[in-house]
Amino acid sequence: MTRLIDHAADRGVVQHTDLFLRNRGTQPITRRRYDALWTRIGKYIPWVAAQQVTTHWLRYTTLTWVERTLGYAVARAYAGHNDRGYVGSTATYIKADVYEIATTLTAYADESHPLAPR
Repeated sequence: MTRLIDHAADRGVVQHTDLFLRNRGTQPITRRRYDALWTRIGKYIPWVAAQQVTTHWLRYTTLTWVERTLGYAVARAYAGHNDRGYVGSTATYIKADVYEIATTLTAYADESHPLAPR
């Protein structure tokens, strides 16, 4: 996270909504660009190629860990899923708050977060 924050500062990010994962021409990075990056990484790190690591793979494995460790409601909120569309009747009753999300990030990244209880 520290490296991402440094990268964002280098890219001139001012607000939390500013986008900074962009190419040199300031266009947002596309899915194809991410795929090309993972292919290049796989040439140097064999397990990346063997496991077929992609950005989606990272999201999937992260959310699986969150769900198994902290529960469905927290995983759903951590993923940024909203309440639109059918997600099962249980989702109507269970919700995770911002403090649970901050605690999840603290547990997963092993870094502190100002909203997570100490």
